[in-house]
Amino acid sequence: MQYRSEYHSPMGRIILGSDEEGLFGLWFQDQKYFCSHLDQNCRKEETDAIRSAKSWLDLYFSGSEPDFTPPLHLIGTEFQYIIWKKLLRVPYGTTTTYGKIARELSGERGGKPVSPQAVGGAVGRNPISIIIPCHRVLGSRGQLTGYAGGLDKKRGLLELERGRGRICREK
Repeated sequence: MQYRSEYHSPMGRIILGSDEEGLFGLWFQDQKYFCSHLDQNCRKEETDAIRSAKSWLDLYFSGSEPDFTPPLHLIGTEFQYIIWKKLLRVPYGTTTTYGKIARELSGERGGKPVSPQAVGGAVGRNPISIIIPCHRVLGSRGQLTGYAGGLDKKRGLLELERGRGRICREK
């Protein structure tokens, strides 16, 4: 069974999806790949995973670094799973690049090349925005590139983590 709930963040409405295993989706309203893996017949109900995710989001949007990760149920390819797990290790308030992740993964695979574009594809398909911090991944020259929720939200999340003022509000 799948469950769905809403969270009203300072950056706009967020939809959360979970099942018995954990949170499998966290999407800004109408973002790219919005509600992927969420059945139309899901129940509007808060599970333990959704309550945990909302507590995490409350801490995060208050400007604090959450010290826990809600139970997650990652649904994707093996490559996507590897990339999403790497994203979970990018520290709060810091950034990395698609190229750095590709080089790291290449090293782990005995030098077998991994393209930054392949990494970008997996990062872009991250179904659990914010908690799996794909917003912390930048282009090769440190520029903001691609974010399913929009570059304004990516910028706002990075500013929040760096303590640089207020996060952007939904227009």
